[in-house]
Amino acid sequence: MFNRLERDHARFRQLVRGKIKQELKKYLSSGELIGRQGKDLVSIPLPQIDIPHFCYGEQQTGGVGQGEGEPGTVLGPGQGGRGPGAGDQPGGHILEVEVSIEELALMLGEELALPRIQPKGEKNLSSQKNRYTGISQTGPESLRHFRRTYKKALRRQLIAGQYDPHRPQVIPIRKDQQYRSWKTILLPESNAAIIYMMDVSGSMGDEQKELVRAAAFWIDSWLRAQYQGIECRYLAHDAEAREVDQETFYRIREGGGTRISSAYQLCGELIAAHYDPAEWNIYCFHFSDGDNQGEDNGRCLEMLEQDLLGKVNLFGYGQVRSAYGSGGFLRELQQVAAGREELVTAELRGREDLLEAIRAFLGKGR
Repeated sequence: MFNRLERDHARFRQLVRGKIKQELKKYLSSGELIGRQGKDLVSIPLPQIDIPHFCYGEQQTGGVGQGEGEPGTVLGPGQGGRGPGAGDQPGGHILEVEVSIEELALMLGEELALPRIQPKGEKNLSSQKNRYTGISQTGPESLRHFRRTYKKALRRQLIAGQYDPHRPQVIPIRKDQQYRSWKTILLPESNAAIIYMMDVSGSMGDEQKELVRAAAFWIDSWLRAQYQGIECRYLAHDAEAREVDQETFYRIREGGGTRISSAYQLCGELIAAHYDPAEWNIYCFHFSDGDNQGEDNGRCLEMLEQDLLGKVNLFGYGQVRSAYGSGGFLRELQQVAAGREELVTAELRGREDLLEAIRAFLGKGR
């Protein structure tokens, strides 16, 4: 019975996974996938998944071959339709399932054909892990190997002639006890830092911030599947840049002008203070509507070429379309991006562009 339950559960999980993959593009563009997100799981609304099963008919409705019938005879209960009064037919149901973020990232990688990331830098950070490698005669009771202990006790009783098949009792003694043994190994870790920057000036509205949130969710999911340790920092800027927490990053809205170089300067200071490029894989993502002070564009390009691009795995710029933004910064940046593999740009006119933007940011495997 237990094996049957396991098989049924595995089959259900396959159906759910197939349904999510089938609808992944729709989720990417509509944002439905970002539900109640916990530490390791995300809750996803899915249409009802029907497992094939027997349906029993109503009693006293007649059966096959019972009389010739009359014209106009109703052969079965009709379908419920809209009309006055309460309906008596079941409606469509939404099923919420929980999927690990790592599994979600693997689906994304399969859908977009993303290459695995090859971490750079010196992998001199390591963590200790206990790996069970054998059997010992001593150990804590929590690690006792019950099956091996039982088999050894049974073998001892059979050899000694103490086993009675009519009263099949196997009683282990102290020398029968078997315990799992382990050894401690060092595993190299590749840590990554993600620095998100967003323009929060008056021209960036709620719709633009929601696009940024969706893009950041998928970027986070994929990078966390590639690295053991992830640190995220959030920089908000208008004419001045400041570090904020994640919740503030997506909710803040301010007016004023835009000076993108303030965010790039603060980003460079964070890297210099906390993230040695020899030990960290660094990812920077900047989102803006491209409306920048004209004289500031040159300073931004200079900071990128002379400082930031030499320290990061990837610098991604996503330009979100806004009714108030000029979009001129993207054109300036594309001239630099043509000769630098670590600089990637994408344009987000709406949710329909989200898929290609994520492919552009993550498709190089850096």
